[in-house]
Amino acid sequence: MSPSPSLVPHITTDRDVYLVLDDFGRRLGRAWCETAEEDANRATLIRHLVEGQYLHPARIVAFNTAEGWSRDATAEIADELRRRFVEFEETDPSLLEFLERAVRR
Repeated sequence: MSPSPSLVPHITTDRDVYLVLDDFGRRLGRAWCETAEEDANRATLIRHLVEGQYLHPARIVAFNTAEGWSRDATAEIADELRRRFVEFEETDPSLLEFLERAVRR
């Protein structure tokens, strides 16, 4: 059997990578969203959340393969979004749901 490609991007620079676990509903379940290597950074993640690019983000995981760590960054990202909330003119419903779920964690 041939090995399958790794979910973890091969990044030669020492930087944090962010992935989103999206909830596609009862029928389809949850899945880690595909992301381009250059878009797996914090700034792009925040922008994508604000733009409503995720259906129902359930969890955000940050990791750094060079440093050898990973962590649940859901609450941290939700806190940052709440601090920036006054900057948002229109807020996508999926973002509001994410912020509400993150508070309950």
